[in-house]
Amino acid sequence: MMQEYVRKRAATLLRRLAFRLNRAAKLRDADSIHDLRVAIRRFEQCLRIFHAFFPKSHQKKIRRRLRKIMDLSGGVRNRDIALDLLRKAGVPDTSAISVTMLQDRKQAQQALLRELDRWGRRDLSKKWGARLGL
Repeated sequence: MMQEYVRKRAATLLRRLAFRLNRAAKLRDADSIHDLRVAIRRFEQCLRIFHAFFPKSHQKKIRRRLRKIMDLSGGVRNRDIALDLLRKAGVPDTSAISVTMLQDRKQAQQALLRELDRWGRRDLSKKWGARLGL
C-alpha cells in the first residue's frame, strides 16, 4: 500500500516537473523559472525521503541531472531577483549595473535553455519514470 502511494506521488511530481521544464523553456520568464525550481525541489525531496522504494543507481543519476538544471536555473533566478531589487531601489534599467545584470541573465538563460533542450530531446521524464518503476 505504501509503495503504491509513493509511486503515484512520484509519478505526479515527475509529470509536474516535465510540465514546468517545458513551460520554462517556452516562457523564459521569472515566474516560470521559479516554478521550475520548486518542481525540482519537490521531486528531489520525494526521491530522498522515499529512497527505499526506488533503485539506488537510478536515483543518483536523476538527482545529479536535476542538480545541474537547478544550478543553471538558479543563475537565472538570482539575476531576476537582483534586477527586481535594483528596480525597487530606483536604479534605471539603462544604468551600467542593470545592463550588465541583464546581459549576465541572458547568458545564464541561454545555458539553461540548452540543458532544457537536451531534456526535451531525450524525453527524460518518460525514461526516468520507467527506471523508477512509475
